[in-house]
Amino acid sequence: MSSMPSTTPKAVAASTDAGERAVKLVDADIHPAPLPSYIAERLDEPFRTRYERYGVRVANPPQMYPRVRNQGYRVDSWPEGGFPGSDYELMRDQLLEEHKVDYGVLIPLHGHSFGAEAPEFAAALCHAVNEWVREAMLDRDERLHTTINIALETPELAVAEIERYAGDPRFVQVLLPTTAEYPLGNRKYWPIYAAAAEAGLPLVVHTGGLEQHRGAGWPSYYLEEHVEYANGMAAVTTSLLAEGVFTRFPALQVVLVEAGISWAGPLMWSMDAAWSAMRDDVPHLDRKPSELFREHFWFTTQPIEEPDDPEQLVQALEFTGMTDRIMFASDYPHWDFDSPAMTLPRSVPKDLKAKIMAANACRLYGFGS
Repeated sequence: MSSMPSTTPKAVAASTDAGERAVKLVDADIHPAPLPSYIAERLDEPFRTRYERYGVRVANPPQMYPRVRNQGYRVDSWPEGGFPGSDYELMRDQLLEEHKVDYGVLIPLHGHSFGAEAPEFAAALCHAVNEWVREAMLDRDERLHTTINIALETPELAVAEIERYAGDPRFVQVLLPTTAEYPLGNRKYWPIYAAAAEAGLPLVVHTGGLEQHRGAGWPSYYLEEHVEYANGMAAVTTSLLAEGVFTRFPALQVVLVEAGISWAGPLMWSMDAAWSAMRDDVPHLDRKPSELFREHFWFTTQPIEEPDDPEQLVQALEFTGMTDRIMFASDYPHWDFDSPAMTLPRSVPKDLKAKIMAANACRLYGFGS
């Protein structure tokens, strides 16, 4: 069976239209954060009053247990009277200009919790985030693109939000959390995947969500939480593969953000071994899981593994067989921000570094050529 295309139809078209352009740096994970007042002013009644009076049912990460370092942000990223990620000028100066970013992909994370609110309220909150990003960020800087926040737990409303922005090339993907009410391979979410595939938009699975800690239970320390992110992402990828999502949607692409990379090789080995012994359990999975994994998933670098021997990182990346699907991410303005000048060790070959820092993202999203 022939392999699936490595980019979405939308990205291919965008790349063709973009013409020849040298792109040296694409940042695939930047976090804008609207202030509560920015959300409220974009809500119609009765949702504005509800939001101002009762708030939301899931706390933002800085308020959750265990608490994250510096509320999760760089000390120097706090604008006067604001919140990290809420001020375009500061983000422009500290990231886009200082590091000469050609393209940046914004990932507002509010949909992780907003998407689990009561249906219409969830849709209104997510739409308010999308509109604020469009007005405050995209309309001010052509380098910026963004992610559609959706009412994940109400698929018909999520689909409507995808369709609302599918015609705007600045909205390049659809946000999913690592933890939802059901495993992400569940057919409840398939209408969302159908809409994304129809629009030629990748899904982006970003670490976080309802944080139910189904694996090892609630952690006692933030160190546990931070290190276990890869486990949550491995569970997501296994669910999507085992449930047959890519058999049903063969063009769908999925970006995995903030969970490392080196775990992918061993996971593929394990899945292939289990599939060989238990193929009758998943008759809809008619190809090796590793083949589907390599055709449908992408990674971002932050937080990339940092072994004492840098050569081992190169080996770990090569074990995945997916070095053409790894994209640089700074994770600005979070505390563990990665400078593009320091993300990859010198042992990474020059051609591989060029792919990771720009070429792979250009191929997926259609930025330049």
